[in-house]
Amino acid sequence: MEMMKQMEMPPPQPPPQPLLLPLGGSSAWFRRTKPLAVFILFTFVLLLTVLTGAHRGQSFDALLSRPAEVSEGVSSIVCTSNSSAEEPPIDKSHGGLLSLAFDEASCRSRFESWKLWKSSNYTPSPYLLQKLRSYEDLHKKCGPNTRLYNKSIEQLVSNRSTGPMECNYVVWMPSDGLGNRIISITSAFLYALLNDKVLLLFLSEDMNGLFCEPFPDTTWALPSNFPIKNIRSIWSFNKDPNRYGSMLKKHLLSNDMRISSGSFSLPPYLYLHLVHDNDDYDKMFYCEETQLLLQNFPWILLRSNQYFVPALFLVPKFEKELSLLFPERMTVFHLLGRYLFHPSNSVWGYITRYYEAYLANAKERLGMQIRLLGEVDFNSHSSYIIDCALTNKLLPSLDTKDVALSNLTGMNPKAVLVASLSSGYFERLRDMYYEHAAVTREVIGVYQPSHEERQHTEKLNHNMKALAEIYLLSFSDSLITSPFSTFGYVAQGLGGIRPWLLVRHDNNLCLQSLTMEPCFHFPPSFECKSRSRMDLGAVVPYVRHCEDFPNGIKLF
Repeated sequence: MEMMKQMEMPPPQPPPQPLLLPLGGSSAWFRRTKPLAVFILFTFVLLLTVLTGAHRGQSFDALLSRPAEVSEGVSSIVCTSNSSAEEPPIDKSHGGLLSLAFDEASCRSRFESWKLWKSSNYTPSPYLLQKLRSYEDLHKKCGPNTRLYNKSIEQLVSNRSTGPMECNYVVWMPSDGLGNRIISITSAFLYALLNDKVLLLFLSEDMNGLFCEPFPDTTWALPSNFPIKNIRSIWSFNKDPNRYGSMLKKHLLSNDMRISSGSFSLPPYLYLHLVHDNDDYDKMFYCEETQLLLQNFPWILLRSNQYFVPALFLVPKFEKELSLLFPERMTVFHLLGRYLFHPSNSVWGYITRYYEAYLANAKERLGMQIRLLGEVDFNSHSSYIIDCALTNKLLPSLDTKDVALSNLTGMNPKAVLVASLSSGYFERLRDMYYEHAAVTREVIGVYQPSHEERQHTEKLNHNMKALAEIYLLSFSDSLITSPFSTFGYVAQGLGGIRPWLLVRHDNNLCLQSLTMEPCFHFPPSFECKSRSRMDLGAVVPYVRHCEDFPNGIKLF
């Protein structure tokens, strides 16, 4: 990533010279000249103040290249305005969504991201705000190393459960890439919110330092001394004896158990296997009778790479609560994502330096998120993506006749941000607008922050760059995204953008999504009571099949 050169600062102003009066002058002279002397002195001081004040505000180029003060974390960003329109009113809480009980210097993104996102038309409901404040109180009371947390740990260590306690927990475990992790954390948080449980995250080394804490005066990180030691070998949980689906299959557990009778001995925790390769027994989690059973377990360990929120909307037990939390159903990830995820100061530094260097002065920003899940012909696939942008007026056509751009508009350029593991798409688009003028006489700038060639989720530095690019994409005015990509889902949700989906390469189908919500790729396909096959995308009008993956379901 290129660093911006520090601009030369203006030379320091010489100190003002003292105003000299004639020595040995008579008092009469002083009386005659006193009014004039006062006037001259006042004018001189006023002029000096104005002149020196003009040099106090350094340009952002200088601020960007200057090392941040230790006490500040990273320097505050200055957002460049490209029009004479008034600045939007300051809303650091995102409509009351965020608690302001944080030290601003400890997490700049929490207080500055609103400047870079387009204004959101989606307002959190009063009920959601109330629920979030109540959850923050609960997390503070029950969070790691509190008295109630330690009490719950004692029960876990005893290797048996006596039923729900004052504080009950959902422990999230990671699976797959950063996009999968973000959407599954959001799903786990909503599940915890609906069940008055506390969400804790097992953060492996490849996630340390990515995000700020979302809840005031506490942490959502699972302590390193958590007594279930094999949590560090996540794959071993596939055969965990307390896996919910396996216990159902072996008849060690049933959803109609009357736990309150005390006739059953409960395991100390229950493991929910909610990844893409789970079976129908694991997917019984999405049934209402299962939700009643799970209330009896103070410790739920959950591993997922899915956005399973849409399935929660199909559980009758949650229906009323969810309608109060999200009257506009397609805002779930948009609101919860902005609430939960705030890049750490180090990641925010990546984001703001790149934004100010390449994107801030653009009159319009188009994001392109290109992810390949198989082999494609580069020439035909890149032509398909470019055709999508041209056909839908996201980019201007080329003027192949006038090779010299003779009539410059004088407007700021249009910026295209390409996020891809490969550099080929960026290079073709860049060369296209370098070699030819646009018919609109616009100047098109094409940028790509990185091209790692391969995904390296196990590396922290890779994940830091990935998170930075997700946020840079979310600052776009328009988005083109790849099908099935959770990376794109997160960017569109955070930005509140309905993306243009590259749905079918083979027939050049490119369409704009009706919603900014992620897709739940592998939902259950049966009706809970009868266990018969059922199309969950046809049960209610607000849960339908995904445009980019017909087997999945999403909120509309």
